Amino acid sequence: MMKKKWNGYLIAGCIITGIIILWILIGRFYTPYPPTKMSSAKLQGPSPAHLFGTDKFGRDIFSRVMQGSGTTLLIAALTILIGSGAGIIIGAITGYFGGMVDEVLMRFNDALTAFPSILLALVIISILGPGKYNVIIALGIVFIPSYARMMRTAFAAQRDVNYIISARLMGASSLRILLIHMLPNTLHVLLPALTIGFNNAVLAEASMSFLGIGVTPPDVSMGYMLSEAQGMFRSAPWYALSVGGVIALLVFGVSLIGEGMQRMNEEVD
Repeated sequence: MMKKKWNGYLIAGCIITGIIILWILIGRFYTPYPPTKMSSAKLQGPSPAHLFGTDKFGRDIFSRVMQGSGTTLLIAALTILIGSGAGIIIGAITGYFGGMVDEVLMRFNDALTAFPSILLALVIISILGPGKYNVIIALGIVFIPSYARMMRTAFAAQRDVNYIISARLMGASSLRILLIHMLPNTLHVLLPALTIGFNNAVLAEASMSFLGIGVTPPDVSMGYMLSEAQGMFRSAPWYALSVGGVIALLVFGVSLIGEGMQRMNEEVD
């Protein structure tokens, strides 16, 4: 019975997240209205013609959310790709080889960790300037330390187990041992952490763009739209509710996936 319950988290999360991703992908090719097109239908509430209503410029909010959520999803995905990719490399090297390599790389990792994440991202953005790709770079760097430390622990735990020792004795190269033997056995740790990181990246991007130091026009993201919606909350509350609702639903769906994987790992253990 418990196994079915745990699988339920994963299934529900995949359904919710899958629907949102499908909706976002459709938005890359089709939206009911051009997201930037202004019209005379200003501040209209949700209706069959405008499912999420319109803003003060008469733009269709449903179409803008389709476009903006795609930008946010792209930023979060690339952020996790950079952060986890670099973190896996650093963690694998330090966890497997240890010694001076471990000391040097982990001291660099500790130096990054010493800065509050948002503050470090703000410093990088202030150097690079605002913009979609600069946000990706900044957040990607910020996410490296947590993944590096986690993967270091995972690889170090396997370094002296019997199957790794046997692989060394059979002449397997360090690269083969890391990629073929050790990496697959760290996925039970990595995959749930990726879902948490993804949600943190979504919220971090939204926060930075809300403050005006993230995504800037002509690009549109969920955080940028929340910033727009703040100024018209009294006249068009549906704007903020629509954007915030999609963000909450995406984060909730991914959280269910992570919870499902975590509970399945606990059952296996």
